[in-house]
Amino acid sequence: MSDEVDSDLRADVSLLGSLLGRVLTEAGGDGLLDDVERLRALVIHAYERDSDASIEDAEALVESFSSERAEQVARAYTCYFHLSNLAEEHHRVRVLQARLGAAGGAGLASDTSARPDSLPAAIERMRAELGPEAAAERLQSLRFHPVLTAHPTEARRRAIASAIRRISELLDERDAAEPFSIALIENERRLLEDIDVLWRTSPLRLTRPTPLDEVRTAMSIFDQTLFETVPRVYRLLDDWLQGPADAGRKPAVAPAFLRLGSWIAADRDGNPFVTAEVTKEAAAIGAEHVLLGLERAATRIGRTLTLDEADTPPSDALRELAARQEQIAPHVTSKIGTRAPNEPHRRAVLVIAERIAATRRGESPLGYADPEELLAELRVVQESLREGGASRSADGELQNLVWQVQTFGFHLAELEVRQHSKVHRQALEEVRAGTPVDERAEMTGEVLEVFRTISYLQGRYGVDAARRYIVSFTQSSADLANVYELATAALGSPEAAPTLDVIPLFETFDDLQASTRILSEMIELEPVKARLAATGRKLEVMLGYSDSSKDVGPVSATLALYSAQSRIADWAAENDIVLTLFHGRGGALGRGGGPANEAVLAQPPGSVDGRFKLTEQGEVIFAQYGDKAIAARHIEQMAAATLLASSPSNEERNREAAERFAQVAATMDEASRIRFFELVKADGFAPWFAQVTPMEEIGLLALGSRPARRGLSVESLEDLRAIPWVFSWTQARINLTGWFGLGSALAAVDDVELLRDAYAHWPLFASMIDNVEMSLAKTDARIAERYLALGDRDDLAALVQEEMELTALWVRRTSGHEEILEDRPVLRRAVRLRSPYVDALSLLQLRALRSVRASGSADRDDAAHRLLLLAVNGVAAGLQNTG
Repeated sequence: MSDEVDSDLRADVSLLGSLLGRVLTEAGGDGLLDDVERLRALVIHAYERDSDASIEDAEALVESFSSERAEQVARAYTCYFHLSNLAEEHHRVRVLQARLGAAGGAGLASDTSARPDSLPAAIERMRAELGPEAAAERLQSLRFHPVLTAHPTEARRRAIASAIRRISELLDERDAAEPFSIALIENERRLLEDIDVLWRTSPLRLTRPTPLDEVRTAMSIFDQTLFETVPRVYRLLDDWLQGPADAGRKPAVAPAFLRLGSWIAADRDGNPFVTAEVTKEAAAIGAEHVLLGLERAATRIGRTLTLDEADTPPSDALRELAARQEQIAPHVTSKIGTRAPNEPHRRAVLVIAERIAATRRGESPLGYADPEELLAELRVVQESLREGGASRSADGELQNLVWQVQTFGFHLAELEVRQHSKVHRQALEEVRAGTPVDERAEMTGEVLEVFRTISYLQGRYGVDAARRYIVSFTQSSADLANVYELATAALGSPEAAPTLDVIPLFETFDDLQASTRILSEMIELEPVKARLAATGRKLEVMLGYSDSSKDVGPVSATLALYSAQSRIADWAAENDIVLTLFHGRGGALGRGGGPANEAVLAQPPGSVDGRFKLTEQGEVIFAQYGDKAIAARHIEQMAAATLLASSPSNEERNREAAERFAQVAATMDEASRIRFFELVKADGFAPWFAQVTPMEEIGLLALGSRPARRGLSVESLEDLRAIPWVFSWTQARINLTGWFGLGSALAAVDDVELLRDAYAHWPLFASMIDNVEMSLAKTDARIAERYLALGDRDDLAALVQEEMELTALWVRRTSGHEEILEDRPVLRRAVRLRSPYVDALSLLQLRALRSVRASGSADRDDAAHRLLLLAVNGVAAGLQNTG
């Protein structure tokens, strides 16, 4: 099957490439396509033969292009990457469907030995290790909690994404069309039309998206994918748990284990455009989408429940529900009753749909007070159907609706407010000093208004709509106490303040080290004691991967995060705390990225306990959740890993490895940090970094609503956000944030057999090596050399190049591979096929950078800046990550 599927992928790429060639010829004549092909031939020859002459020829060709031609070539390569990415995603779906077909269409009920990362395989392993009852209890408490964030890492415009979606749908249609049919001919015509639209659509945003634009972009994921995919995952799990005989005809046993969070238009740390009013509007948009989805689902289900009361009599509870419905909305029940006089279950569900609509419109008393009231009515209908013998109607589509309400509530995704601890301190100074309201700083008024907004949202959509409040750069328990004091000041009294679960965010190395001391002080705060008592001693703690990596380097950050998680888990056990660790991971490897399910299994013992929460950022959101089949697979893999992470065998493996390789970790930590500090603490490093990467120019790209810097000059990295730090090194084809210091760390251990032993038996270490392999595969020494030459510090450039070579050498020695990605042939082939095309865009970007730097122009509309920003978009598409 593998060769056949690969040939299908090659055919898709070939088809889309040839159609793009036709579009380029039509738009720019033979000359444009000729230039694209000449550059392609040179960069491929340079890459495959490692030819300096060919790369120099390619560079000379790029320099010879007119400004207009250079832009056209950059756009052509970017379009090619969008189409290639689309084809690869289509290929992933095809593979998933092929596996499903090979399993007889049984969904999750496939051979668990063939899919060890599936939910059934995880459950079977838990049963074997814990017994059926304990395994069932673990499953019922399972929680996977992705949080969508609007960090500026999605380089594509929404118009580009829409064009790509249309082309993807046409590929789906093409797979189903008969060979040589009229439908196939029409399909090709439409493909050409949409590829032409893609080519003619400017890839550059003219203005930055607002936070509400970002909210609406995220809504497309919910509407197109998540609303239907999540209950499908639950259904497939339930079918497997029930078995063929009982699937769909007995009460569901699969839990609604996913909860969705969002920082979009709620994270105000460093983003002045996220105001209290914007957060309120964002909540309204989310509620509108989910309530409309629930309303349509209830209406569709109600219309199908044409069960006559003679065959399926209503229960007493359903009759009571009908009476209450008539009392609340006599005009609605009368109208529906006329259409369905002898179909009580249909009447009940259609009235429920009308009540959901009223909830969406904010109409009382017809609208529901909260999701629990809706769930109670749906369960009355379910029980009545079961009592009447219609168990399949009770536990089919109606159960899907129950799962959707349990998962999304009336708010869709809980808005999690985040603000910097320093902002709270400044606001509180004025409040405590009794500064008159009209004399306070604008930010103080805004901070207080946020708490009033949270109170409003909880009253409108339920407490779960917005109860988590994250404090960036938590450095003491006072930083957490400040939030409760501000909430009281905003609402007038502790009793009037909204329900708040204040979450410390530990980001720097020093803060990670101090985490358990701060937490011990935190649980002595009276508001925290009250929340612990109300929630069964549940507590959430967030860990920042990005800033810790920028603080001490990727190796030390990884080890420090593991150590902090281990200590926090032990602290939680000692204090009878039900802990959830919230992982602030990015999509890029330098920000904690990499295969997330593998990362879950490498967590310290006791730190997961069936609950895993993480941020999903930028392009990762669309990669993981943009397609229904891929989203279902991702959710299943993450849930399975979350369940398995707490298995006795997995915890024992991680515990033994941490103890056995403790000295290796200590040696690596010290050596990598020394090497990292040698670079980033060198005099003049910050301005040199700005010279050798497009860091300053990236700030001109309208990626997201959030500024790239908090306001300091180029002389300081302290205030540079982690995302542009990663994005800049990625664009320079150096990827320094993913690997720098690892070569020195492994060389300091200087024991190949010991390192290979660690690679085989220490999950955290193996994950680190595998991720660095992936990062190194996307670097290019010859392109990197050209970026480093833009700076005036040969010593720092040499340091980077030496560490890159050292890291590649020791990664190969440690893994036992003769070349990078040797054991991942599909990924290696994909990287090799892409890299020369990315090289072409990098050469175009270098030309633009040199021109911008030489002219000193800051006009983003001039030819050099336009080419630069086009190339940035293209490289991001080619490497498939930004920050």
